[in-house]
Amino acid sequence: MSNAIPLALAPVFFVMALGYGAGWFGIVNKDQVNGLNALVMDFALPASLFVATASTRRSEMLEQAPLFAIFGAVMLILYFLWYVLVRSSSDTNPTDASLQAVTIAFPNLAGVGLPMVSAVLGPTGAVPVAVALAAGSILVTPLTLIVVEMNGQTGSNPDETPKIRIARALRRALTKPVVLGPALGILFSLSGLTFGPVTKACLQLIGHAAAGVSLFLTGLILAGQSFRLDWKVVGATGMADVLRPLLTAAIVSVLPIPAEVAKMAILLAAVPSGFFGILFAVNYRLDSATEGSMVIASTGFSVVTMAIAIAVLFGH
Repeated sequence: MSNAIPLALAPVFFVMALGYGAGWFGIVNKDQVNGLNALVMDFALPASLFVATASTRRSEMLEQAPLFAIFGAVMLILYFLWYVLVRSSSDTNPTDASLQAVTIAFPNLAGVGLPMVSAVLGPTGAVPVAVALAAGSILVTPLTLIVVEMNGQTGSNPDETPKIRIARALRRALTKPVVLGPALGILFSLSGLTFGPVTKACLQLIGHAAAGVSLFLTGLILAGQSFRLDWKVVGATGMADVLRPLLTAAIVSVLPIPAEVAKMAILLAAVPSGFFGILFAVNYRLDSATEGSMVIASTGFSVVTMAIAIAVLFGH
């Protein structure tokens, strides 16, 4: 175990540091960041998650159903908890509150979770990561986009009815490749279908880029964010890095689920805050400074929390 933790975490933060340095010294500019984001979110990651889920036997996929339900429930609880807290204790508007909430609730499964779990469990770790990512993409992401759309921050027609705005937000969320990839892969697996080795090899080739480029992209995004420390950043870090895994552990301890699923749910819950809130803010031309500070603080503190989670869960 003394070697397992460095092997799992050192490559993750090394590649992230490379991306941060590339952004900090201007080696990679903003236009290139957008291109890398498209590569990861629209091509590499969807392909990787589709292959991981679609290649899983139907019986094994059904075993992941508790993970989907538990992880989805934890994310929704934290989302609403932070949204209500920040709305009731400050003058934060609904749009900013929702972007902060998705940052805290939806961990960085693509950039940190996938390479870390792969280091701990090997290639089989991609399946639970894909299932957890599907849960967040299907449940939390559309909810955030609906709040943003409904509060008129998108330049949409003010005469549009709420139903039209909600429908547009759902369509945008559910048609993103990073959502469709794992969702279609799960359906493919449950249908009992299989695809040939040529198709699998084609998708795997682009999918292999997902983990490394996602980490590099995470570092680039963090390098472009200004850091400011306030009670929101401190509270968000505690909620994401400490409360999320503890809440998950409390839930799995009272449910009759396999120990492997319980361990995976807790480990994935220990992953730091994700950058979906930053990406949404950039896409809608909103200030992302608070979300960026939350991600920076959560990622730095997660060195400790993820090491503890790995040691406790896989110490044997």
